[in-house]
Formats: sequence, C-alpha cells, structure tokens
Amino acid sequence: MKTGLPRVRNRYPASIRAVHWIRAALIVALLATGLYMTGRAEDDVMAGFLYPDHKQIGVLVWLLAVVHLGLRWRYGSQLPHMAQTLKQWEQRLSLGVHRVLMALTLLTPLLGYAMSSSLPDGDGVPFFVVARIPEILPKSDTAFLVFQALHKYSAYLMLACIGLHVAGALKHRLKDRGSDADVLQRML
Repeated sequence: MKTGLPRVRNRYPASIRAVHWIRAALIVALLATGLYMTGRAEDDVMAGFLYPDHKQIGVLVWLLAVVHLGLRWRYGSQLPHMAQTLKQWEQRLSLGVHRVLMALTLLTPLLGYAMSSSLPDGDGVPFFVVARIPEILPKSDTAFLVFQALHKYSAYLMLACIGLHVAGALKHRLKDRGSDADVLQRML
C-alpha cells in the first residue's frame, strides 16, 4: 500500500552523482592549472596556453554548480538524510563544508571572471562555442588586483575544504564501513 510519501533513497540520484564527479574532476584540474600558472612568468608559453582553458572550464564549473543546485531543489525530499550515527560535531562540520564548497563553486569562477574582465589588457573570457563572454566591468588595474587576490584566496579556501571533504569521506569509508555513516556509497 502506498502512503504517498516519497521514498528516501540511500544514494543520490544518478544525475546528481554525475554532476558531482564531473565537477570534482574539473575543479581539481582548475586548481592544478591555477597553481601552475600563478608561478610562471607572463611570457611562459605553457601558462599562456592554459589560461583560456582555465577560464572556460571555470565558467563550465559555475554552470554545473547552478545545475547541481537545481537538481537538489528538484529532488529535495528524495535526497539521503544526514547519517544519524554521526556525532553532532561531524554533522555540523559536514554541513558547513558542503555549504562552503557550494558557495565557493559559485563564487570562485565569478571572481575569476571579474578578474579577467577588469584586466586592462585582457582578452576576455572564452567559452567553448561562444566567442567571448561579454565583459561587464570597467578595465582597472586596482580592481584587477583586488579580484585577483579574492580569486586566489577563494581557490585556496576551496582546496582546504576539498581536503576536509575527502578526508571525511575516507574516514567514514574506512572506519565506519557498513554503517549509515559510510556516506561515500551515496555518491558512487
């Protein structure tokens, strides 16, 4: 007999899992290329080659974050609940890290866009099939330096949150295997 209530699954829907893992791979690539590029001279050929791809993948990550939020809204009541066997501090840390990661996946690309837009001799932000994303900010050395610093620090904060996220998932996978705290299985 059906009760009319949605069934709570212990796995995320396939669409959310796919967006999660694609976004994760792209973010790791962005962080790696960002770290590589920032340590290079302006005339470095490899860095010059990577900048356009870094920008367009950043836009793609932003779009995937918006899709992810839409999917979470769409599936809201059907998503797995917080594992009840987690300690209170683990639940708070998990929720906080997830929220900060989501905010940073939206914010960091926007800061990169603002940085590229305000660069006085910048060539804009390419996006695969679109020649260039329109720049809406005025060109300014001062604004560029501010957005560059904000983009950099938000990327470092994202790296730290990813470290916490991965460490938590591995801890629960290795130590809590078989319990509802083994949350990695929800994303596989």
